[in-house]
Amino acid sequence: MQRPHIAVHKFSSCDGCQLAFLNAGEDLLELAQLVDIRHFLEAGIADEYAQVDIAFVEGSISTSEELTRIQRVRANSRFVVTLGACATAGGLQALRNLDDSNEAWKHAVYAQPEFIQTLDQAEPVSAHIEVDFELWGCPVNGQQVLAAVQQLLFGVTPLDPRDKVCMECKRQHAVCVMVTEGRPCMGPVTRTGCGALCPRFGRDCYACFGPAENLNTDAMSQRLQGLGLPPSDIARRFLFINSHAPAFHAAGRPFYREGFADD
Repeated sequence: MQRPHIAVHKFSSCDGCQLAFLNAGEDLLELAQLVDIRHFLEAGIADEYAQVDIAFVEGSISTSEELTRIQRVRANSRFVVTLGACATAGGLQALRNLDDSNEAWKHAVYAQPEFIQTLDQAEPVSAHIEVDFELWGCPVNGQQVLAAVQQLLFGVTPLDPRDKVCMECKRQHAVCVMVTEGRPCMGPVTRTGCGALCPRFGRDCYACFGPAENLNTDAMSQRLQGLGLPPSDIARRFLFINSHAPAFHAAGRPFYREGFADD
């Protein structure tokens, strides 16, 4: 019986989610026995045009070349799964969308900006093609990636954990840093997946896994104001890594306009 084919494609990103995939250790070795990896540049396997059962995509769509390429990935794949904040919500690249600064940045940074072929906005993959499943995080959790592969191979819709980080803190017996230390923790509105890594080490969550389900961004904003954060800092909390996620975008934009109006 022929093993299913998978591919991992990179677009505008830092490669962190691919590294999380590679760092899954023994689970990755087990996966390699179940599938045939046809394209994965980070692992030294190159066949960009391969037709596959599952294509994982890391990175946002930021150039016209990437737009053409992601459409080809969709055409050559049975399932498309986005990996991480860049692919699911635009990532840090999407920060330039907030004030239409693409052209200004090109002329400020590059000596010959006419050679820089970027789209006006950096967008998540789902803005351009149909996506079958999304895996959030910056970076993603390697074990979640491998679990999704196994579930798809067996014809099961992958689990999509949307619990809040606060719930994971309870499971991990982590002390709440917002209650005990007054830190501006985003755990009440952020989905888990990281294992509450930052709060367990005494650091406030900064929402790298994107919005959770049933979130109350109004209450979160009021709490952040109560902790003394100015509008610019509240905007950064919502519009940092996952600024293109609808819930965070809607919550952060008013504070962005207020906090950066004079910039």
